[in-house]
Amino acid sequence: METPSAAAAACCCPRRPLQPPSRLLLLLSLLLSALCLRPGLGLYTVNTVYGDAIILPCHLEVPNDLRFGKWKYEMANKASEFIAFRSATKKTVQYDDVLEYKDRLNLSENYTLSISNARISDEKRFVCMLVTEDNVFEQPTVVKVFKQPSQPEIISRATFLETEQLKTLGECISQDGYPKGNLTWFKNGVVLQPTEEAVINEQTKVNQTTGLYTVISSLEYKPTKDDTNAQFTCSVTYFGPTGQETIRSESVAFDIHYPTEKVKIQVLTERNTIKEGDNITLKCSGNGNPPPQEFFFYIPGEPDPIRSSSLYVLTDVRRNATGEYRCSLTDESLMDSTIITVHYLDLSLTPSGEVIKQIGEALPVSCTISSSRNATVFWMKDNTRMRASPSFSSLQYQDAGNYICETTLQEVEGLKKRQILTLIVEGKPQIKMTKRTSTDGSYKMIACHVEGFPKPAVQWTSSGGVINKTEETKYVNGKFISKIKIAPEENVTLTCIAENQLERTVTSLNVSAISIPESDEPEEKSDDNRENVNDQAKLIVGIVVGLLLAALIAGVAYWLYMKKSKSASKHVDKDLGNIEENKKLEENNHKSEA
Repeated sequence: METPSAAAAACCCPRRPLQPPSRLLLLLSLLLSALCLRPGLGLYTVNTVYGDAIILPCHLEVPNDLRFGKWKYEMANKASEFIAFRSATKKTVQYDDVLEYKDRLNLSENYTLSISNARISDEKRFVCMLVTEDNVFEQPTVVKVFKQPSQPEIISRATFLETEQLKTLGECISQDGYPKGNLTWFKNGVVLQPTEEAVINEQTKVNQTTGLYTVISSLEYKPTKDDTNAQFTCSVTYFGPTGQETIRSESVAFDIHYPTEKVKIQVLTERNTIKEGDNITLKCSGNGNPPPQEFFFYIPGEPDPIRSSSLYVLTDVRRNATGEYRCSLTDESLMDSTIITVHYLDLSLTPSGEVIKQIGEALPVSCTISSSRNATVFWMKDNTRMRASPSFSSLQYQDAGNYICETTLQEVEGLKKRQILTLIVEGKPQIKMTKRTSTDGSYKMIACHVEGFPKPAVQWTSSGGVINKTEETKYVNGKFISKIKIAPEENVTLTCIAENQLERTVTSLNVSAISIPESDEPEEKSDDNRENVNDQAKLIVGIVVGLLLAALIAGVAYWLYMKKSKSASKHVDKDLGNIEENKKLEENNHKSEA
């Protein structure tokens, strides 16, 4: 990029005509031109990027009588150095033996000078000279070289920072830039200003071969707990051909160490409540960074604290594990506690297991509960829930069965207890025999009503031997009926034999021949029929009682009515008597007067 000044481009030295032209005079003119001061010359500036080609136009109008053109450079406190020559007449180009520009120069026909591979040392004032027979014209151009520095990088980073301690966080480095750039530190996007908590030191290094700058800025930082996860960056600000530019580094976060200020104990369980037999995991933690690795656990029943990692496990806990649990740092400076309740549920059924009793005996039953909270208790018999607890003052066969006393703690998941009572009611065989003639008189039904447990085996016999063709009802509540049908041609005696492990019972019944009428005994009702009869009897009794009450009410009403009627009759008779008496008195009075 070129920028001309407002001054004229011509040389301020007096023009010296050459009469006659000679090489000696020409050289003398060039020498005078090189030594001449030019404070009023207009300047052009060319900005170029390091490593690119430098293009220097001459910016002078080429005169018609031009002899040749030359380029030189000037440096403060140093003599000018010619570097390129081009003859206008011979069309030849010559480059001076200047080591710095060897093989880097190119002078075109319009006297534009190109310098390849721009370097920092090329920052000079270059002068284009056009020489005629009688004059020398000059135009200076200033060259500025720019080199973008590398992206800043935070190096020598601390592995961690500690609160309340000033420590080197890292170094920000940006290399090979020109001109020298400036480094700035940021925390979470905000500029870090130098303070007591942020000490910044910067240094600059120059490459003696290339002339490029490397800038380094170190940051000493005293963090707080709030700096956890803070993002630190740095940037380099530099000037380029088009103006000021900025490059920022990648962000870096640092592990901030700070002491523990609070200890917390937790109970890690699968459920919200704890019951006997569960495992308990205690976790102790501190809010420091790094977190504490060892703690003291204080367990109920243990005289001394237990040193452990952050986790402590209690297995198969019992009810005596209920209490206060604590944990602390190993120096016992900080502590926390929690209350653990181990729920329990005990059930005692008396009696339990298999119990064998005789019919008619009494059996007290109790189910005792002991628990950490109010428990729910219920009874079941043969998988059917009972309305009340069982109580046996006189055992019957129907009382036999499997009784379950079960209790639960509804607030504690999985805490349930049950015990079973298997009640067996035994009894010796009891027999009652009945007979009934069929309606058509063709046969007689003989029944043997048997009670007993275990179930008795029944056998029928007669004078003719054992009778095998029998019928039996269902064995329910220790009772069943064994029946036979017979049509005897003559009187016969039938025997029913019932036998179980307890006893053998024998009963006989005389049965007349089918042709002989006799008074039959009614057949005993079954349990279902008996219940129906009982229900009908209750209904009849209710109706009779209702009728009696109605009759009583009617009688009372009639009695009250009659009583009221008699009282009214007496009053009427009394009134009539008084009238008669008055008449008689009047008659007597008349008689006396006469």
